[in-house]
Amino acid sequence: MVKRERQKQREKDPLERIKTFEEVNCPFDDQTAILEAERCLQCKNAPCIKGCPVNINIPAFIKQLTFKDQKGAIDIIKQTNNLPGVCGRVCPQEEQCEKNCIRKRVDGQAVAIGALERYTADYALEHFDDTPTAPKEKIGKVAVIGAGPAGLTAAADLALGGADVTIFEAFHKAGGVLIYGIPEFRLPKVLVQKEIDKVLNLGVKLELNTVVGKTITMEEILREYDAVFIGSGAGLPKFMGIEGENLNGVFSANEYLTRVNLMKAYDPDYDTPVWQGDKVVVLGGGNVAMDAARTALRLGAQEVYVVYRRSKEEMPCRAEEAEHALEEGVKFELLSQPIKILGKDGKVTGIECLKCQLTEPDETGRRRPVEIEGTNYIIECDTVIVAIGTSPNPLLTNSYQALKTTNKGTLIVDENSMTAVLNVYAGGDAVTGAATVILAMGAGKKAAEQIIQKLKEKAEKKG
Repeated sequence: MVKRERQKQREKDPLERIKTFEEVNCPFDDQTAILEAERCLQCKNAPCIKGCPVNINIPAFIKQLTFKDQKGAIDIIKQTNNLPGVCGRVCPQEEQCEKNCIRKRVDGQAVAIGALERYTADYALEHFDDTPTAPKEKIGKVAVIGAGPAGLTAAADLALGGADVTIFEAFHKAGGVLIYGIPEFRLPKVLVQKEIDKVLNLGVKLELNTVVGKTITMEEILREYDAVFIGSGAGLPKFMGIEGENLNGVFSANEYLTRVNLMKAYDPDYDTPVWQGDKVVVLGGGNVAMDAARTALRLGAQEVYVVYRRSKEEMPCRAEEAEHALEEGVKFELLSQPIKILGKDGKVTGIECLKCQLTEPDETGRRRPVEIEGTNYIIECDTVIVAIGTSPNPLLTNSYQALKTTNKGTLIVDENSMTAVLNVYAGGDAVTGAATVILAMGAGKKAAEQIIQKLKEKAEKKG
């Protein structure tokens, strides 16, 4: 079998791209997309599909691209994925579909499935309307709480299944983490809005600025709707609990990125009141930490450090995000444990850390960091951004205690995605804790399927 080199998306120059919030990765052109599509081996058992949380028929859509049939390709993708432009950009394909790609055995490089999905989605948005038609006859009313990846996916599938759907969203914009969490240079807001519009075009209604548990109660919703899907995400930031976290200049990454994204600090035409640190330290090693660090650079920071207590190999962020951060000048302080944030006159002046070493792998295969006594050192800074994770906001469960939660505050659901309350389902980060966009979408699809089945059974009994 002939080896064929993987086509790469062109990336903008690091020294130039940190001056703007424009997208870093450039899409395939038509010719490059076809060349990459032709690398697909069209495996019969298609292990790549098994790695996709929404089960896209990957070989089938790629085959259509080899015929220059972009319409056929997007139609196949849209059978299971309602947000392909998003997934093509932010999904960890290297740990999912591409990880299982048989092409890797031939020449060591998987087919660029994510880049091909992005190309197909972008082409479709530009050239034709691929929105399917929802049934006119409705089988029941469903409320969706949260307009993030899980909620939008569930809403679209519910509408296509014949449900009359209303989404309740706490913010003034739909999109959840796609809008307020992921920076413009990774996921343009214009594209996200186009994907959301396609969901709304199915007849889905959207109630913004509506906090369930405060603006409207769960009891009120349950009186009006036949079923409920909770996809409220995990937007409550976690902190380390170390001295100095109450100083001016300390932020959660969630607050920092939300302010930049929702208040359009990335747009030079907007005079957004956003903190612009000169020397910034970001605590954490996930995608959110990389997003915060790279955002700080674009807002004018002269020095940005990422402090993480394990090594680069253990960082949970995508390899591409870490490499992009390094290219742009972010400095990694690895095997370092923050122990105290320093300040003067109520403002951050630095952060004290201890060096760590890793133990042997435990039963899960992960190596635990252990602090090395006497290795204290200080990084001078005026800003600290804490990016060590998030958890679900307890407002909903506190106001409606019939919902059962774990000790981490996540909703407990059964194998069919139903909560402890009859006809109330949940999925995404509200159930798993902070995870990936595509896993949340997969959970939304699973719950929508269960709800549609129940509504159809109920309708048949009435008929």
